Amino acid sequence: MLWYMLMSEELRVWEQRIGAWVAQCQGCHGIADWKTAVPEVYRVPKLGGQKANYIVAALKAYRSGERDFPTMRAVAQPLTDKEMGELANYYASAATQAAETK
Repeated sequence: MLWYMLMSEELRVWEQRIGAWVAQCQGCHGIADWKTAVPEVYRVPKLGGQKANYIVAALKAYRSGERDFPTMRAVAQPLTDKEMGELANYYASAATQAAETK
């Protein structure tokens, strides 16, 4: 029983951390047909259903400066590789989760 309680606490902490990241991402990526105006106008891509490897590669490129977008660089900068992977796996499964709840 103690093992289950510990696992439940770890899961709760993980869900809170993921929830904070997701809330930050949804500010732009969760709005249908959202377009950014700075530094140029373009459609913000949806994250749900993207391949996890693509999301991780994009986040790493923003963090390193290889991809140049100040907002995304600020988002990616504090994330560890492990955190990027967790976030990417969440979004990679998001389309499947939405389909299952319908």
